[in-house]
Amino acid sequence: MKSLFVCAVIAISGSALCDSPAKEAFARFKSMEGTWTGKSNMGDEETTITYKVTAGGSAVVETIEPGKPYEMISVYHMDGDDLVMTHYCAAQNQPFLKFKAGNSKNSFTFEFVRGSNMKPSDMHMHSVEFTFDGNDHCVSNWGSMADGKPGMSAKFDMRRVK
Repeated sequence: MKSLFVCAVIAISGSALCDSPAKEAFARFKSMEGTWTGKSNMGDEETTITYKVTAGGSAVVETIEPGKPYEMISVYHMDGDDLVMTHYCAAQNQPFLKFKAGNSKNSFTFEFVRGSNMKPSDMHMHSVEFTFDGNDHCVSNWGSMADGKPGMSAKFDMRRVK
């Protein structure tokens, strides 16, 4: 009963201490709003990723390489108690992934649930893990699947532009 009272007081004060891991992860994604630059394992060029909080704070839009022919967008949002994302891929499919709570508040994993515009054997993004080192450094590791086997992976080592 005492912990319920503490959570009620915390909820009224606006603290996230009693939020679910999914809601805490979503708050972290919202805090990423802005432009990030860095390197990927996909080439020697500098990579740009932007994050925008939209729809009254209910969604975060991630744009990888804005304005380039291979631009990709992922949209993160809560679906009830679940944090989910849809990745609009340059492969012209749309994998839908769900947040999986882990052991660290600085590492977030999303795993494939289903996809649209694709057959099960088609290459698609199947997982992504975000690891944060403070508020201004994030490494994301994207893993793909093709023909039921792990495929290529993409790693982005990004820092917030100030």
